[in-house]
Amino acid sequence: MQFADIKKLQTKTEFPALTEVSKVLEASEEKLIINTINWKDYSYKPGVLLALAYSHHEIFLRFDVFEEHFKAEMTESNQNVYEDSCVEFFVSPDSEGIYYNFEFNGLGTCLMGSGTGRENSKRVDPEIISQIRRLSSIETGPVKEKSGKFEWSLTIAIPFTVFFHHRITELNGKQFRANFYKCGDGLKVPHYVTWSPVGTENPDFHRPEFFGTLNFT
Repeated sequence: MQFADIKKLQTKTEFPALTEVSKVLEASEEKLIINTINWKDYSYKPGVLLALAYSHHEIFLRFDVFEEHFKAEMTESNQNVYEDSCVEFFVSPDSEGIYYNFEFNGLGTCLMGSGTGRENSKRVDPEIISQIRRLSSIETGPVKEKSGKFEWSLTIAIPFTVFFHHRITELNGKQFRANFYKCGDGLKVPHYVTWSPVGTENPDFHRPEFFGTLNFT
């Protein structure tokens, strides 16, 4: 299983502009690589780099994706964004088993759920999703599937308040269990790539027993 240290971002304001956060993360030399193929029937591997940081109020992520097929048709919260070109963040703040799944297509459209496994994960109120700030390099949508060489980035700020099953006030010194994914269920060439390996027979991201560890320093 994977392990990563996440550093605190020193900001001049409590909620820094995402454009500034994105620039800092883009320049980071400490990026995670999402490149694990777990299922032989899905061998296509796009390039995915991920930079992370956090502040007093938010967790920041910047995904940089390089792929041969791109689609971003979903534009409303909680639509099936995993059928588009999609990046995902599954995270469990404690040992009780509850995790949150944050799934985004290239436009930044978000599906968010919470539970302890696939069978009981429920999508959350779109008002909660609206608290998540997003900045995409894809300026217009929806986008029908295209083939070629595509590069896109998505910067995300997830406020502590959306972890509604928990009371999170500070991350320094905390450890979360988490995994990061890149998928595209509805693409001509479906793919399922992970950060921390997943030991299941078929693609399944809702498996917290395979999460890696994030150490907030």
